[in-house]
Amino acid sequence: MTTPIVEPEPAVAAELFGDRIDLARSFTAALVAEGELRGLIGPLELPRIWTRHILNSAIAAPLFSGSVADIGSGAGLPGLVLAISRPDVQWTLIEPMDRRVTWLHEQVDSLGLDNVKVMRARAEDVGLEFDVVTARAVSAMRTLVPITAPLVKDGGELILLKGHNVPAEIESAQKVLKKHKVSNVSVEVLGEGILSEPTRVVRARVRA
Repeated sequence: MTTPIVEPEPAVAAELFGDRIDLARSFTAALVAEGELRGLIGPLELPRIWTRHILNSAIAAPLFSGSVADIGSGAGLPGLVLAISRPDVQWTLIEPMDRRVTWLHEQVDSLGLDNVKVMRARAEDVGLEFDVVTARAVSAMRTLVPITAPLVKDGGELILLKGHNVPAEIESAQKVLKKHKVSNVSVEVLGEGILSEPTRVVRARVRA
């Protein structure tokens, strides 16, 4: 059996996580050890686990404040990574699949994160509101906005981690954005010159 190639920790990781780097290392090691086996990440992700997933999520940490919901948290990307980076923010990880919820609970306990709540639910059934709602690699804007915008407090913010195609996604979601009173939509590119793969983030105001 061939031993999978695992990406070594980039030097910039310690800069991004600061005194929380050991927690980030522990989470990443758990994801490497169990992620593929438990259906959390694909077999091709280990050679880029830090740059594509951990740092891609962590670079957005300064954008968040207050109470945040991560929709479709899955393996904990970005929710657990952000919760490690920002212990001053309250995180709710919302995930409908039982085996992923079990994983999230295990990691919260193992890492000792007291700023995280895990909910097994579909976004449509949560019935709560948050200062900020985030999601990463869940679905296109036109299907993501209807399940995330209703969870944002009046005047709160959507902060969505997206891919290269995000301008086209925004364009095709114009009617949905208007319907859900989402405005001031902008795209920020984070980590240029720092990360090998910059992170694209959609930021938008909901109502108010």
